[in-house]
Amino acid sequence: MNFNERYNNIKQIVKPDLDIIEKKMTGAIHVREPLNSYLSDFLTFPSKRVRSLLALLYLKANNITVSDNILEILTVVELVHNASLIHDDIIDESSLRRGHKTLSAEFDNKLAVISGDYVLAIAMDKLTKFGNMKILEQFSKTIKQMCIGEINQNFDRFKIVSIENYIEKTKNKTAYLFETALITPLLLDENRYDVKISAEFGLNSGIAFQIRDDLLNVLKTDNSKPVNSDIAEGIYNAPVIYGGSVDKYLSGIEKTKDLLNNYIKSAASQIAKLPDNKYKEALEEFLELLSDV
Repeated sequence: MNFNERYNNIKQIVKPDLDIIEKKMTGAIHVREPLNSYLSDFLTFPSKRVRSLLALLYLKANNITVSDNILEILTVVELVHNASLIHDDIIDESSLRRGHKTLSAEFDNKLAVISGDYVLAIAMDKLTKFGNMKILEQFSKTIKQMCIGEINQNFDRFKIVSIENYIEKTKNKTAYLFETALITPLLLDENRYDVKISAEFGLNSGIAFQIRDDLLNVLKTDNSKPVNSDIAEGIYNAPVIYGGSVDKYLSGIEKTKDLLNNYIKSAASQIAKLPDNKYKEALEEFLELLSDV
């Protein structure tokens, strides 16, 4: 089986919960047509739902009952992620997302900006209903870091930064939201759970997920030339950094794979002591899939 087939098999384990999250996402959209229909469709376009998937598997592996409040928190995670995608498509001037026209292409940038803000506002509204300051603070910090990551990436375009700067950008743009997905459900009962290991697992799996995505980006080829890659946009990720120049990015591939595997191993060590069950096995298979580049 290929990556998508194996990944979809993992998703099936928690599909009923993921379906509820999707219904919660679309049920919160109440704006004028045709935007209402577009946003509802956008939020349910085929998606990995990787942040919610990992959180659900981790919770169930720990024999934690997935309550409606937990599903509501993971809905917030997905809303924050999708709001960032709407804004990313404007920044990147993208016309397609998940095989469909982006919001900015369907309407215009002005409506796309406010729509991304609207989706984020829905997420914040849901958060306030928990009355839990630690959860609110965690999401606020994460959203701030996501913005900082995008800002720094913009200023670093066409620059070869250090690998440390690359990892920090990766944390900001991607991994902190993974971390938030893993720990905020546990913060609903903070006196019962220790969030340290779950936070580390979320952070390391998020970094690994992004490194893999960056590798795939430069390995997409057409007649031996990279296509639709970050390199053309001046976004120089690990392969270019290790290669030392744009022209030598291929020489940085193996070091990037080593970097990826280091984070996969770290994430694996953080779930090693989980009870043996099908959810732990699914987490282990997910990490194994990340090494498939």
